[in-house]
Amino acid sequence: MYMAVSAWAWVKVKWVYCFTGQYRQQSKIHALQYSLLKKEQRNYMMLMVNSFIELRFKKPALTILGAAFLSSGIALAHAQPVTKTHAQQEISHELETYATFDETTPPGNIAIGSDGRKFLSVHGFYGQSTKVVELFNDGTVKPYPNEEWATKPDENKLGLYDVLGLNVDQNGVLWMLDTSAEDHAGRIVGWNTRSESLEKIIYIAKPMITPGSFLNDLAVDAKHGKIYIADTASNEQAAIIIADIKTGQVRRVLEGSEYTQAEDIDMTIEGRVITLGGQPARLGINPITIDPESNWLYFGSMSGTSIYRIKTADLIDTRLDTSALESKIERYGDKSISDGITIDGGGNVYVTSVTKGAIEVTNPSGKSRTLYKDQRIIWPDGFAYGPDDYIYFTVNELYRSPVLNGGDNASQGEFKVMRFPALSKGKPGR
Repeated sequence: MYMAVSAWAWVKVKWVYCFTGQYRQQSKIHALQYSLLKKEQRNYMMLMVNSFIELRFKKPALTILGAAFLSSGIALAHAQPVTKTHAQQEISHELETYATFDETTPPGNIAIGSDGRKFLSVHGFYGQSTKVVELFNDGTVKPYPNEEWATKPDENKLGLYDVLGLNVDQNGVLWMLDTSAEDHAGRIVGWNTRSESLEKIIYIAKPMITPGSFLNDLAVDAKHGKIYIADTASNEQAAIIIADIKTGQVRRVLEGSEYTQAEDIDMTIEGRVITLGGQPARLGINPITIDPESNWLYFGSMSGTSIYRIKTADLIDTRLDTSALESKIERYGDKSISDGITIDGGGNVYVTSVTKGAIEVTNPSGKSRTLYKDQRIIWPDGFAYGPDDYIYFTVNELYRSPVLNGGDNASQGEFKVMRFPALSKGKPGR
């Protein structure tokens, strides 16, 4: 059963923020930690305990989800301990924790430019006022592009409402997907990271969005000058939105298609069925990425078990209606319930499995396997391919956030960016 539009609206727009503490904060880089793990085999198990089982109990910032939640008497809870069975987990020294963050910076997605600069969206499900930050090599973060733009728009309309998807293109433009709400259109905000100036704003208004729209993630097509957006809309209205970078024209395709809708499967984590608006979560298209040559768009429903792909040349062909487009879609392979997706140059498609706490990879033959399963991977979210041929991803405990946990914040502050070496050489920014 799909969540109601009103329930989805709570997720998108009815957050009131209470932001505490100084924003800029120090993260930790763990390369030394893992080198010690490799060198001191005799102390291996003790180091695992000290490094990976440490539970931090921090009082989270107060988040009010809006009148709809308050009327139900839902209150935030302090972090609660979660029992972990480490003997059943796979520990790999190739999987590194690159940076960690406190409760002020629950990361959403990550974007990496060809110059190695890294940017994070701050996930709105935790109600933080800052929307985007830059992550520096020393592990610190600061609001990006600046304090004014990184927070909710003021009377001059400068700022960001709620950003999840972001991507840096080959020209160094950071494209930030700013989702829509009842009182404003959705936007794609392009910021030039080289000149540090506003590049372009593309507006996504009705009828290209619906009352239940949730602009979730995006992929940039440098070959055709397009941006493809996953609209995880409710009421079986999930769709792909196509924006032309040059003209700003927007199209909505595959709305209501079986390829963009959620499957009727439960999202079960730690024995609990994840709910949204009081109903079992059923989420349509969310994972979306493009191959290094911009020839194929890969996508799938979050609540789905299939990876699909379609040629970008077909997707942008305005002569093709829904049935014609559907005939062009190929099933690439299997996946589990997942959030993020990326691809390398060898056709290996990686997904973040939220139910398994794992990174999975599907090869060109369509077979899926678990690449990494680790107790540090607590709701893996967005991917980015770095110029160092590492694939980076965010971890944000999202199923413990108020939105997906009945209004209670059970987060333990396990927020981080992790990375692993790609199986095949790819292209930065995927």
